[in-house]
Amino acid sequence: MSTIEARREQMFPKLTPGEITRLQRFGEARRYAAGEHLFKTGKPSPGMFVIVSGSVAISQRDGLGRVVPIIELGPGDFLAEVGELSGQPSLVDGTAKTDIEAILIPADGVRALLVAEAEVGERLMRALILRRVALIEIGAGGPVLVGPATSPDVIRLQGFLTRNGYPHQVLDPEEDTEAKALIGRYAPDPSNPLLAVCPDGTVLKSPSEGELARQLGMVRVDVPDRTYDVAIVGAGPAGLSTAVYAASEGLSVIVFDASAFGGQAGASARIENYFGFPTGISGQALAGRAFVQAQKFGAEMAIPVHVKRLDCAEAPFRLELSDGNSIKAKTTVVAAGARYRRPAVPGLEQFEGRGVWYWASPIEARLCRQQEVVLVGGGNSAGQAAVFLSGFARKVWMLVRGDGLAESMSRYLIDRIAASTNIELLTRTELVALSGAPHGRLERVRWRYNPTGQETEKPIRNVFVFIGADPATHWLKDCGVLLDRNGFVRTGPSLAPDGLAKNSRMPMLLESNIFGVFAVGDVRCGSVKRVGGAIGEGAAVISELHTFLAETPAAQQCGPAMPHSSEMLRSRIALLAPSQESLPGQIA
Repeated sequence: MSTIEARREQMFPKLTPGEITRLQRFGEARRYAAGEHLFKTGKPSPGMFVIVSGSVAISQRDGLGRVVPIIELGPGDFLAEVGELSGQPSLVDGTAKTDIEAILIPADGVRALLVAEAEVGERLMRALILRRVALIEIGAGGPVLVGPATSPDVIRLQGFLTRNGYPHQVLDPEEDTEAKALIGRYAPDPSNPLLAVCPDGTVLKSPSEGELARQLGMVRVDVPDRTYDVAIVGAGPAGLSTAVYAASEGLSVIVFDASAFGGQAGASARIENYFGFPTGISGQALAGRAFVQAQKFGAEMAIPVHVKRLDCAEAPFRLELSDGNSIKAKTTVVAAGARYRRPAVPGLEQFEGRGVWYWASPIEARLCRQQEVVLVGGGNSAGQAAVFLSGFARKVWMLVRGDGLAESMSRYLIDRIAASTNIELLTRTELVALSGAPHGRLERVRWRYNPTGQETEKPIRNVFVFIGADPATHWLKDCGVLLDRNGFVRTGPSLAPDGLAKNSRMPMLLESNIFGVFAVGDVRCGSVKRVGGAIGEGAAVISELHTFLAETPAAQQCGPAMPHSSEMLRSRIALLAPSQESLPGQIA
């Protein structure tokens, strides 16, 4: 059963006349004639529409010229999905079937009403999220990826869009005649047969993630002279937690991530020991909720955007971006996390994306159905991946260099692995060789049992690597932020005695030696390297941000600054609605 059928009432709740009257304060009345477009796929959305009279047809359109009806909505319905919180391009068409009267609520008004009208806001938020889930399910409004389903480039872009919660479709030219014709027209080179057909009809040939994101309008950093209260680098659990708490307390926030929200935690198929989720939750779902929650409070998301350099020479700090732009911020929170290490195995890079994976999602799992796979690593992420893959693969060979899992893995995962009939744990064992056709897929894997030197080789086509982690701190090298010998950011007590003599005070617990630059989560020296710990540090750093901003003279914090969306949000709420005792709950 589809999401639309199963949760129709939650996706399309009817607003009462009294609720519509209350929502009028956040927008303005509009009229549209029959046949007129309220919004179009791929074009900037003007905001949320509340229908007072008449009816609107919602339809799906892709760059191939196909139009498919989705639903017709009428009085008491509202037109929006979760992208409205950040002013993203529309993913569907909305066309007036009859003359209509509606209330148009812009993005800042949507955020304001979600906070000010708690009861209605909870229903609206639930509907916004479920509508995006349904659009992802049917692939509406996103690009059509045309290429072999097993192509490394198709898997790369499909993974990128999936991790960012963006709808898309995949057409395999071996199974679809239309796809075959497109490949023949636009990509005659058989060695690189990937096309991305965007909703506006633009055809990109083997685009990078950044190129595709820019064409889709996923990234918007459109006010370069704005100075933010907080710039957060990294959208994993620590960065998203910081964004939620900072934005909810009225600070202007922008979040950068080079690839997708969720970080390493986003790769976890099921986290079962996170507080408040007794049945478990996937890392992608947990991060997705936080991603939406941060935007609800006005945090801006710039993903995928790579921060190339942090300039700490003067206040405010300047973050230089890989696209040549830069932004200013009074404080910077380093939440860039860590990246899985590559084992020293000859030919490893040759097979990355062609059988060697650093992520275990349903996209990769479908390539492993009823096959044997190798998984390297003994931490929680490795354990979660092993359990997940065991539901697809015939057998999972789990290679661990140590004597066991107890030192690096939670007990519940150790027990789950022990209970699985198709996971075989090989301790004191390491990967030593990979082989396959040049420029082709991985075909064979060899590992060694270190105590005896005995080697085993098997015809295995997929290896999943989850070993160790190197902190993503290379972009801090010109700023003077002190790192430990492994590259993790030193904060608070870990800084003593280096670099403190010239400072007027001791750094706070999560503050680096550069006042105003903080570090949270896996990237910080001494952190516990757990999702719960990262989220806790993201919450804890807020008080330190407030302390720094309060003690630093405004003239040293920033130059001229524009009002940020969170400031406009607070002003709008203060003018339009009384305070509420509670905020919307989470989606169940």
